[in-house]
Amino acid sequence: MGLFGATGIGVGAMVGGGILALAGVAFAATGPSAILAFVLNGVIALITALTFAEMAAANPQSGGTYTFAKKAMTVQIAFGVGWIVWFASIVAAVLYAVGFGAFTVVILQQILGESMPAWLGQRWAITGLALLATLSFAWHLRRSSAGGGAFINIGKVLVFGILIAGGLAMLFKTPVSHVATSLQPFFSDGFSGLIMAMGYTFIALQGFDLIAAASGEIKDPERNIPRAMVLTLAIGLSIYVPLLFVVMTVGMNPGEFIADMSAQNPETIVAIAAQTYLGSFGFWLVMIAGIFSMLSALQANLFAASRVAMAMSKDRTLARPLSDMHPVYGTPHISILVTAGIIILLLLILPDVATAGAASSLIFLLTFALANFIGYLMRKRSLGKRTTFTVSYFPLFPIIGILTCGGLAIFQAIAEPAAGGVALAWLALGTILFFVLFESRARVVDAFTQGLDPDLVRQRGLNPLVLVPIANPANAQSMVFVADALTPPGVGKVMLLSIVQDKGNEATDLEEQIERNQKGLQKAISTSMKSGLRPEALVTIADQPWPEIVRVIEAHRVRSLILGLPDLDKSRTTDQLEKLMGRVTCDVVVMRQPYVGWQITNAKTVLVPVAGKGTHDTLRARILGSLSRLSNPEFTFLNVLPEDVSDSIIQKNKRLLSLFANRLVFGNFKTQVMQSPNPQMTLVEEAKKYDLVILGIGTSARNKRTFGDFIRKMAKETDTALVIISHNES
Repeated sequence: MGLFGATGIGVGAMVGGGILALAGVAFAATGPSAILAFVLNGVIALITALTFAEMAAANPQSGGTYTFAKKAMTVQIAFGVGWIVWFASIVAAVLYAVGFGAFTVVILQQILGESMPAWLGQRWAITGLALLATLSFAWHLRRSSAGGGAFINIGKVLVFGILIAGGLAMLFKTPVSHVATSLQPFFSDGFSGLIMAMGYTFIALQGFDLIAAASGEIKDPERNIPRAMVLTLAIGLSIYVPLLFVVMTVGMNPGEFIADMSAQNPETIVAIAAQTYLGSFGFWLVMIAGIFSMLSALQANLFAASRVAMAMSKDRTLARPLSDMHPVYGTPHISILVTAGIIILLLLILPDVATAGAASSLIFLLTFALANFIGYLMRKRSLGKRTTFTVSYFPLFPIIGILTCGGLAIFQAIAEPAAGGVALAWLALGTILFFVLFESRARVVDAFTQGLDPDLVRQRGLNPLVLVPIANPANAQSMVFVADALTPPGVGKVMLLSIVQDKGNEATDLEEQIERNQKGLQKAISTSMKSGLRPEALVTIADQPWPEIVRVIEAHRVRSLILGLPDLDKSRTTDQLEKLMGRVTCDVVVMRQPYVGWQITNAKTVLVPVAGKGTHDTLRARILGSLSRLSNPEFTFLNVLPEDVSDSIIQKNKRLLSLFANRLVFGNFKTQVMQSPNPQMTLVEEAKKYDLVILGIGTSARNKRTFGDFIRKMAKETDTALVIISHNES
């Protein structure tokens, strides 16, 4: 989509449906000052839109607020944001689908008169029309990526233009005294009424955010996204403000007041006003505008909601099939159908659509407050000057957005407790589903993404510390690579540790040892700096290296420890490792390099044995992501089963292994399921065919990792490089 298509998404969601449904509510709450409520909401929306535009231009990926939250916060928080953004668009689509049904029934009543069947006026008839519209747009969006509905948008803007032009023409013929009287009292319920009207009607300015939700499908996003958002708000306010003015002035007969009329007819006040100054022609214009508006808003919200679900599915915070693209049309067809299915379910079960509408407004305000906060974090954590669109007067605008949107959300929750209840119920459901079904998989994909995109760690404000004890400087390069995977350059810290062993040696022996350690440390520092890291160096003196490593880990709150050990085939070494792992709470990566100076980036084939889905997956995913980013080797995921397993288990494991590999690596990989009377021996033989094997250590008891005979056997019988991973949840 270009600028026109992107603007069409925003205009499709914003213009029409909100003003027709909520103008009466606003007038009833605050009288003529409802026009001020819309203007103030427009200012708040513009501030928020600028923040959205900055984030979307710098990160042109579909998903909107969810995508931004994922970049600035943890995957758990990002899921919560995405879940409620998805729900907000779904509920907005429900409202507009019902609005279409209601307007259609009113039109049928006018056409058929007394001959209209009684059943057409019942709730289930309106619901049926809403279902029909939802299914129609789901089918259309499944076959097309256009989300704005250009024909509908042009039609409704023209209709609103006629309504406004007719009203302004009548205004010139109306006595000034009548206009002045119509505006009194301007604040019918004081300042609180104005704030209430702002809270009720803010959703009428929702729409520009949907452009960000589809930013991955917009051409030249750095230019078109900011322009489309500002254009959407400009078009919306240029319709809202003059329309409200003519409704409350020339739309009222002498002696009528807008607050009283709106309290009696909140849903049809615009139609009544149009009929006053344009006759039946005005009434029909409003009906036509209503049909166009409800349909375009329904389409735009269904489109945006499906893109949010698609983005979440790619990160495995929702089910994987939701990100499947149609082989012919290139659209997220399953996401569209599932989103439409939820809309249909809500259409059938919601007893009070007004409550759902209030909840939608509340949720949008919350997400806009979050979006401003995320925008603040992303700008603050960015390095250097951005080349894309940026908001001026930082951090003033984001702070104003946080306070205004957050304040209106709190007011809305207090004024409409049922709306807060609906929002909390949906969030509780999402929390349960996430931690039961998606959390472990989402963390793995998130870890891989961090390895693939190290800048993500910086954007989240993380500052991990990785400890790398240096015994042989010649092997430092591959150890530094792993450190790079766990703490990307410019983000976290790498501490190179050199331990001088003091065993009561002669002074000359100690000096020689210190000199050797200094030379080794210098070489390791040089290697680290060539990799883009700026490590810290620590030299300590201790009787034994293993207790000293534990002490340094505790003193410096190390997140990850990287050990290079050439003698993994010896039980003495593995016993020491087990003791160390029983005492530390950080992640541990053990490397066995096949020869001095071996570089991990030279590995062209990598074997990843998979026996289950252990807790080491996130750490392994981060390393795999870094390998994919820097050298893109061929990964083989291998599962070795006993000979006596059934065919059904073999097929099940093949399917699970494929899903598992898809979560960890994108592109250059293959999967293999084998049977063997001795799976461990088979795995050792297979390891000889590869340049590198990446293993996860199992857990035999609480806080006790076990290397066992298998790893010692692999280290003894193969020359393959080994990376052994232990992830500590504590």
